Amino acid sequence: MDKPEERIRIKDIAHLAGVSVGTVDRVLHGRSGVSETSRKKVEEILKQLDYQPNMYASALASNKKYVFACLLPVHSEGEYWTYVENGMRQAVKAFSDFNISLVTEYYDQYSLGDFFDAGQKLMAQSPDGLVISPSIQSETEKFTNELQAQDIPYIFIDSNLPELNPLAFYGQHAKQSGYFAARMMHMLMQGTKELVIFRQISEGKLGSNQQLRREEGFHTYMSEHHPDITIHKLNLYAKLPEKAPTLLDSFFKEYPNIKYGITFNSKAYIIGEYMEKHGKKDFHLMGYDLLQRNVDCLRKGNIDFIIAQQPAMQGFNSIESLCNHLILKKEIKPCNYMPINFLSIENIDFYLDAHRKNKN
Repeated sequence: MDKPEERIRIKDIAHLAGVSVGTVDRVLHGRSGVSETSRKKVEEILKQLDYQPNMYASALASNKKYVFACLLPVHSEGEYWTYVENGMRQAVKAFSDFNISLVTEYYDQYSLGDFFDAGQKLMAQSPDGLVISPSIQSETEKFTNELQAQDIPYIFIDSNLPELNPLAFYGQHAKQSGYFAARMMHMLMQGTKELVIFRQISEGKLGSNQQLRREEGFHTYMSEHHPDITIHKLNLYAKLPEKAPTLLDSFFKEYPNIKYGITFNSKAYIIGEYMEKHGKKDFHLMGYDLLQRNVDCLRKGNIDFIIAQQPAMQGFNSIESLCNHLILKKEIKPCNYMPINFLSIENIDFYLDAHRKNKN
C-alpha cells in the first residue's frame, strides 16, 4: 500500500476539512492568516491521515536562507581543526539546495573571556543554528544560556557538556578514549613502572575539556589496574613552543630511564621531533590526531601510535544535523560518539586513504 504522503494530496485534505487549498498550505508551513477553527479542522484531518509532508520539497519551495555559525579554537593551517572545517565546508556544499551559509569565529582557548566575546560576534550575524567547540563550562554556559533564551539550536563538537543541553554532540567519548589509551600504554610498557604525560598548558590550565577528560580516563584505568606505575607530568607551554626543548632537556636529565610517554592533545609531534633531533630511538610515544607532522613522526618511528577520531566527519555531521533539525524537521540523535581509531605504521596508509577523501 502506498504511504499516506504519497497518495494524499493537499486538495484532498482541503476537501475533507472543508477549507481551501491555500488554508491547508498555510497550516502545513506554519504561516499566519488562518482562523483557529480552520487550523484545528486541518490539523485533525492531518492527524487522522497520519500525513507527513514532504519537507525536502517544502524547504526547496520556501527559498529561505539559513545562516549557520561555528565557534572554534584558534588554530593554524594543517592542525586538527582544519579538518573539522573541511568537513563543514563539504556539508555546506552538499546541502547547497537549502541556501545555507556558514560563518566562523575563533577563540583563544587559553584566554578567559575570549570564547564568549567570539560568540557575541557570531550572534551579530543572527544565526539560525550553531556548531560549538565548548570552552570551560562557566564560559560555555553563559553563552548557551543566551542561545536557549533566543531558541537557537546548538551542537557541541569534539568536547561534550551534556548538562548544557546541546541539540547533539559529535566527538569521541573522551574519558573512554583515555581509558583505552592507558590499557594500550600498559601493554606497550611490557612491565616497566614509569611513564610521563606531556601536557599543553597556558596560565596553569589545559586548553580543552577533551585533554582533561582523556587524562582522567587514563588515570582511572591505571589506578584501577596498575596502581604501582609511577606517572610523571611535564607541562609544556602552548604559547611558548620555543621553550619545549629546554623543558624536555631538563626532564630527561632528571629522569633518564623513562622510556614511555603520552600526550592527550594533537601536538605529539613536538615530542616526536625532539626525539628525532636527539637520536632517542628507545623512547615510545603515543599521541592524538592525524596531523601531518604527527604522521611524519609515526613513519620515522618517533611516535609509536596515534589515536584518531575522524574530525572531518564530525564537521560534516554537525552541519547535516542542523539541516535535518531546522529544515527537514527530523529527529536528531543527541549523542554521537566517533570511533577510537588506533593507528600505527602498519595501518596508517589504509586510514589515510579515507582521510584524504574527507579533505578533498
